[in-house]
Amino acid sequence: MAERSFAREVEDLKLGEGDLFRGEGILAITKALLQSGVAYVGGYQGSPISHLMDVLADANDILDELDVNFQSSASEATAGAMLSASVMYPLRGAVAWKSTVGTNVASDALSNLSSGGVTGGAMVIVGEDYGEGSSIMQERTHAFAMKSQMWLLDPRPDQSCMVNLIERGFELSEASNTPVMLQVRVRSCHMTGEFVCKDNKRPDFTLRDALNAPKRDLDRIVLPPAAYEHEQEKIKTRMPAAIDFIRDHKLNEFFGPTGKAKQGKTGLIVVGGMYNSTIRALQFLGLCDAYGNSQLPIYVMNVAYPTIQTEVDTFCEGLDAVLIVEEGQPEYIEQSISTVLARKKAPTEVHGKDYLPMGGDYTAAVLTDGIGRFLEDHDPKQLGNRAPVPDPVPILTDPKIKRLKEVVPPRPPGLCTGCPERPIFTAMKLVFEEMGEHHVSADIGCHLFSILPPFNIGATTMGYGLGPASAAAFNIPGAKRSISIMGDGGFWHNGLTSGIGNAVFNKHDGVFLIVENFYSSATGGQDILSSRAFNKRRQTNNPITEAVRGVGAKWVKQIDHTYDVNRMRDVLKDALTTDHEGPKIIIASSECMLNKQRRVKPQVAKAIKGGKRLVKEKFGVDEDVCTGDHACIRLSGCPSLSVKELNDPLRDDPVASIDSTCVACGNCGEVADAAVLCPSFFRAEVTHNPNGWDRLKQGLSTPVIRFLQNRREARAISFEG
Repeated sequence: MAERSFAREVEDLKLGEGDLFRGEGILAITKALLQSGVAYVGGYQGSPISHLMDVLADANDILDELDVNFQSSASEATAGAMLSASVMYPLRGAVAWKSTVGTNVASDALSNLSSGGVTGGAMVIVGEDYGEGSSIMQERTHAFAMKSQMWLLDPRPDQSCMVNLIERGFELSEASNTPVMLQVRVRSCHMTGEFVCKDNKRPDFTLRDALNAPKRDLDRIVLPPAAYEHEQEKIKTRMPAAIDFIRDHKLNEFFGPTGKAKQGKTGLIVVGGMYNSTIRALQFLGLCDAYGNSQLPIYVMNVAYPTIQTEVDTFCEGLDAVLIVEEGQPEYIEQSISTVLARKKAPTEVHGKDYLPMGGDYTAAVLTDGIGRFLEDHDPKQLGNRAPVPDPVPILTDPKIKRLKEVVPPRPPGLCTGCPERPIFTAMKLVFEEMGEHHVSADIGCHLFSILPPFNIGATTMGYGLGPASAAAFNIPGAKRSISIMGDGGFWHNGLTSGIGNAVFNKHDGVFLIVENFYSSATGGQDILSSRAFNKRRQTNNPITEAVRGVGAKWVKQIDHTYDVNRMRDVLKDALTTDHEGPKIIIASSECMLNKQRRVKPQVAKAIKGGKRLVKEKFGVDEDVCTGDHACIRLSGCPSLSVKELNDPLRDDPVASIDSTCVACGNCGEVADAAVLCPSFFRAEVTHNPNGWDRLKQGLSTPVIRFLQNRREARAISFEG
């Protein structure tokens, strides 16, 4: 159950020749693949291309009509290896994943693929997750493209350009017998735009054709001596063919004045994905209008690798200096342009990271500052139309923000309201209070929020599904047992072999906690092998317990309701104290609350609207009982738990309060019980469309409750002002 359905939007994928497509970038990418005649598509979800995988899943019927095979790959390595179908056969195929982490996982397959080369067009669509909004380490795909000599496309954020680059990318791959990488950023994936469509194409050569006529070429298999020849082939044959294709088909673009029309001494060389932000910066500097007509010459490298020397020479002719706009580090393109011009002994100076930051997002504000300083030094007359805008006060150093930070406590990002993973870490905190701290290896996924307050659990995270492997060194007999954590998505991604299988084989004495929430929740709620929902196109309901026992695990315990904090605590204590040798594996299972609410809320609303009797639970805090010590918040951290000031002059401390976002998971009450906290939490039942019996009970109980309340009020000691 993905977080978003594209069932309506995928109908636009049927548009034909001359029709105008309007929609998100991820839909435009899918349409471009269908127009290119792909035979197969695969990939692994992850921002910013998770929704691309969701679109492909929702478009299964259209893919079937076109004889396109779509696979939700088990990992990026699986997807990368899938492209081997294009090695021997003229099959066009595409795979997608989040980079750079996905590229790292797929690196073995990609290295072999790029070494032997391809016959059909092979494309890797990578979600370039770089910048302040990223959830991963800050690296760039560019390095991998250069290392393996795979051509890297970085299209200008314009849907016509993106669609053209995908279609041309397959042709480039076939012309140079080399796989092609196409990177798209968050803004490109979710940008809304339009382009003129072509008809969808069935593959000229299908997977069925390949299976009916098997082919084998020993020169394409990566084994000595062929492997030695592959390197020479890349240099002498494939790269020249790629450069000729890129130049002849004008994949890179030139904007602004060219040739003798150049008015100044400077120009910009911009990697494709940075074009829109650069144009915005030029607008601020008075060097561009609202339609993108620039007064500065701009060379847009929609192909980030390889560098086309003849185009660089032509662009730099007559310019004293150029500024390279490439986000992130190292400065790969700046180095490449410098090398090209140095070999030609060209007089043009090359600048880049000396005016622009080495790392971080290149926002319009950052680019305005950097380009402005570059022009002040090398072509100041260009800045004559700059608007006299005062320098903005940096938001984080604004005095108002500083004063606000003094009174508003920081609230780190955390688990969602009602998340079934919250009671797992609450139980772990209670165990640590009793038994002392233990080393905890964390993992990629929602559960990684446990490293932040209020839990502060987890010392390392090394990669998706690598939580157990991260504890491999801590297998010391007689010492405190280590604890490692991973989710069900990470388990099926690679944790079964690298984590559990490794622990069984090495008789690891640690505790391995697998958080099962029935989906790959952190990437958008996609189904996985152990999902308990029915999926007509995938085989689900494959228990994790059977998988771990299948690789030899003996001590395996399943908890099917993680909200039972007492049981979670007892099982964790048992795992840390048992005499059993070998890994102790706990599978803690409860459905992802976000996915559950997406499924249940419409059903509840429909039932209530239809007049069906329905009882909903609601939790609250009794203000008279709450002591205000807030231990419940420190052990839970639920976003629906907050504090509230009382009007009682005898009580200074604010009391705990539950707001309207509560989903009635019951965790706060369970925590209060397990931690022996105050009994201030209460559960109420709200009956919608009550029947006669409900009304009778209310009629009998209301007078009794009112009588008891009045009697208590009369007996209470009060002080008149």
